[in-house]
Amino acid sequence: MADKVENVQPLRTSDEINEMKLAIKRGNKGSPKRKALADRDLMLFLMGINTGLRVGDLLTLKVKDVRGRDSFIIFEGKTQKKRSVNIKSIQKEIEDYTNNKGKEEYLFPSQKGKKAMTTTQAYRMLENAGDYIGRDDIGTHTMRKTFGYHYYKATKDIAVLQDILNHSAPSITKRYIGITQEEIDQSLEGFRLG
Repeated sequence: MADKVENVQPLRTSDEINEMKLAIKRGNKGSPKRKALADRDLMLFLMGINTGLRVGDLLTLKVKDVRGRDSFIIFEGKTQKKRSVNIKSIQKEIEDYTNNKGKEEYLFPSQKGKKAMTTTQAYRMLENAGDYIGRDDIGTHTMRKTFGYHYYKATKDIAVLQDILNHSAPSITKRYIGITQEEIDQSLEGFRLG
């Protein structure tokens, strides 16, 4: 079950991100989740919105890839391109989360044990959290789009973001993260030279 990438939106405000974090912790239809499951799902969300990696790449990670590191190298599954991923900003959360895990364990294990969580499980978890907060535009690409949207808002550097996301053109990156014509027009309000 994959996202319809065009219909999935980024979380555009800190309030939306915090609301989503609470919904992820709550679980399906708001019923409490086991702590280990809530911790795993929240860490997946934090990794997604702070790295811009596709969910399929996040789910391949093992504890040894991230524990005690400020960054790691990954060959992205879709593009096969090598990418250095900076995780310094969430290192404390990673250390807390991986504290009692073996280095060979998957970072995001399935509920059944030794295998990694599937993209379908990740999609359902995010979709359920979205349902809980009354949104039908949440999916696995929400994490990647949220990263891109906030990176662009903070830096206005579409060229670097295009490179991070491995897109072929700036127009694709802008469309992907939901930079609308209205936002472009707003940014030009009051802009005048000469």
